[in-house]
Amino acid sequence: MDYLRNLGSAAVSTLVQKSGLNLPFSLGPKVASLDGICSLYDGTKRDDSSPISVFEYDFSQRRDLAPLAKNSLRKLRTIRHPDVLKFMDVVESDTTIVIMTERVRPLDAALQAWTSKGVQEKEDWILWGLHRISVALAFINESCASTHGAIRTKAVFLSLSGEWKLGGFEVLSNPKDDASVLYTLGSLLPDNMSWAPPEVKKEGWSSLKKGELPAADAYALGLLLNATFNPDHHPPATALPPHPPPTAAARGNIPNTVFPLYKRLLNPNAKGRLTAKGFLEIGMAKSGFFASNRLVKVCLGLDNFALASEAEKMILLRTLHESVDSFPSEFATDRVLPSLVSALEYGGASAATIVPLVLRLGKNVPDSKYSDAIIAPVIKLFASPDRGIRMALLDHLPEYADKLDKKTVDGKIFPHLQTGFSDTVAVIREATVKSISLIAPKLSDRNLNNDLLRFLAKMQQDPEASIRTNTCILIGRLGPTLGYNTKKKVLVPAFLRALKDPFVHARVAGLMAFMATIDCFDVEDLATKVIPNMSFALVDKEKLVRDQAFKTMELFIKKLESYAATMPETAAPNPFDQFTDPVAATSQGTLVTSAAGAAGALAGWAMSSIGKRLAPSDMQTTMASSTGTGIDRPTSAPPPAEDSRIGNLKPSPLLTSMSAANSTATSPALPIRSNFQSNSKLKGMQLGASKVPSSIAAALAEQLAEEVSVEDGVEVSNPWGDDDLMDVNADEGDWSEFQQE
Repeated sequence: MDYLRNLGSAAVSTLVQKSGLNLPFSLGPKVASLDGICSLYDGTKRDDSSPISVFEYDFSQRRDLAPLAKNSLRKLRTIRHPDVLKFMDVVESDTTIVIMTERVRPLDAALQAWTSKGVQEKEDWILWGLHRISVALAFINESCASTHGAIRTKAVFLSLSGEWKLGGFEVLSNPKDDASVLYTLGSLLPDNMSWAPPEVKKEGWSSLKKGELPAADAYALGLLLNATFNPDHHPPATALPPHPPPTAAARGNIPNTVFPLYKRLLNPNAKGRLTAKGFLEIGMAKSGFFASNRLVKVCLGLDNFALASEAEKMILLRTLHESVDSFPSEFATDRVLPSLVSALEYGGASAATIVPLVLRLGKNVPDSKYSDAIIAPVIKLFASPDRGIRMALLDHLPEYADKLDKKTVDGKIFPHLQTGFSDTVAVIREATVKSISLIAPKLSDRNLNNDLLRFLAKMQQDPEASIRTNTCILIGRLGPTLGYNTKKKVLVPAFLRALKDPFVHARVAGLMAFMATIDCFDVEDLATKVIPNMSFALVDKEKLVRDQAFKTMELFIKKLESYAATMPETAAPNPFDQFTDPVAATSQGTLVTSAAGAAGALAGWAMSSIGKRLAPSDMQTTMASSTGTGIDRPTSAPPPAEDSRIGNLKPSPLLTSMSAANSTATSPALPIRSNFQSNSKLKGMQLGASKVPSSIAAALAEQLAEEVSVEDGVEVSNPWGDDDLMDVNADEGDWSEFQQE
């Protein structure tokens, strides 16, 4: 085999072509040398990269071993059994036979690895292995009417699943077969006498042709039992002449229930010896050591799962749930897991229980194999209409969601998953909503921004309050991942619908969703759409909603304040800059912080602004008559009375001059009636008119002299009347009169 490794793939291809077989493979490292007859290598098939084992028989130096190699090939080809080494293909040459089988490893290496395990765990594992070997031997002895002739630790191998497989068919023979080699070439096996029964040691291998077929294999099975439980005490004293019966001290680690049968297997008398079939039947009897073994029960249950009743299936699945963590890792992942995946195809009530087990066992599967071992069968289950399976898949989605790729989610899972939105069972609908957050990052833009949102819009109107609430929460989580235009169209209406939901927690979820997606809104949208639409929640009848609303509003206001602080100052002049009175300017330009202060500020603005708009030049002009056309009155203003005392007032020269001189007065000047409506009025309204005409000054002086003379002789009555305009303490004088229709 070394020359194959040296020549590489070209040499292998040449051998394949000469043999006429299409069997490409690549060789790996050498695993073991088996009694000097053959060598075991790891290998890999090139077509699918599956692992294999390669048994190389090189008889170029020992031509006498050629019949043994050819017998091994012939028997492996013809004997097919689950507990026998699985033959795959062969490459033959004149001096070499290369047999390819399933990937295995020698039992000897596995026994050394199990020395550190617990006593009970190791006992269960060995008994399970001996059960498989006993089944294989019973099949060879009874069904094939043959004798294996080489039962030993080097003839037993472990598959990838940890199951014991029987190999070493170099001398397996049927006494009626003319080409049998056991009876003539059995002595060629290295160390053959340490495993041979007493009759062979006495009379040779030819004696087996006339004796009991199972006798030699039964004796070797007893020796194998001792070698596995007591590897440091092999062979036992009973295997040596005069073959005394095993004593209690010789039991070692052999279980008490097995030791009596062990002694019967090593009976020196071939006719009284317990056969492999008898050993198997006793062990499988009710409460037998095989029947009570948990690994044996699991294997039998998985093998017959399709034919078992629902009650039997549930018993097996319950056993797996309770003890699967204590199984050997390779047994759980390569024996139990594939069987459960196959069982999922049958559906039924047990399928919903199998899914969690499959995902639980899948945690130990390497990432390179996870897709084929777990993802592929799980994806197929989404197409199943069984609600139990769908619920199990959704409940355990967090365990395998990160292993899904975008193509799988978008093309194979979501088309089936979306049917859950319209399911008649509320639990399925709610589980579907909750599952979306796990696969949303792997959805295409179309499915995310279109199809999914259409379903969620319907789910916001679901009869179940919890579904409506979770839908709002989901939209809040999806918000940052949505497209820009989708955010502007969807988020505010969706959350506003939640704020109007009769369910308290749905309204709270709407407010929290607004907070979670604050970065999804432009500042303008925040001020013009979000805050106005959610403000009614501030007075919600539920305190929980109100408290959350105020927290939400506070968050939004802080963001607006931060944005406003970065805005540039406007270039428009400040209207308060015209004030020269420091007190007035301060009172008008400062922000108010109370209702009373706001009312005072409003009144101050109304009084002061009117006065400040009158320039000195305006004070020197005449006001148009109330009945004239100088001032346009609004149609809503009442018409002036003909005999209004205000209109008949004559302007005081002193008041007029003071008003014209003092431009910082904080109260408006009294209206002044003037008889001068000539060109001087027009000049006074012109920009830059600052000087008082001499004609007007003379008229004012004359009028002042007249008023002084009148005051000296006649008492002028109060033009406003002697009574107050309104009694603020009287109810009938307040604003209620204007509110009554």
